[in-house]
Amino acid sequence: MKEYDLYVPLAYNDGRPIEGRKLVRLRERLLAEFGGLTFFPQPNQGFWTFGDVTYHDNIVIYRVITAKPKVARRFFALLKEDLKRDLRQEEILIVEKDADLL
Repeated sequence: MKEYDLYVPLAYNDGRPIEGRKLVRLRERLLAEFGGLTFFPQPNQGFWTFGDVTYHDNIVIYRVITAKPKVARRFFALLKEDLKRDLRQEEILIVEKDADLL
């Protein structure tokens, strides 16, 4: 089993909030592909440094678990490119972890 966490910004790089409908569309896409998901709606803060500049984002996290990691990797590769374009981001963080279900 694999667990995937998708870190999604709540604002465009110019500070304008990302439209709620885009987050709903993402949720629907994940639900259609994986049959279930966990959404962490409380805003989290992300920081990263590039050169001498530290950047900051408010993000939410979507989590899915699947027994089909090859299929999931293909799905997330396409989703990542779609989100980078749609949300106007340089990068979208997606983390893959091993998961054991009890």
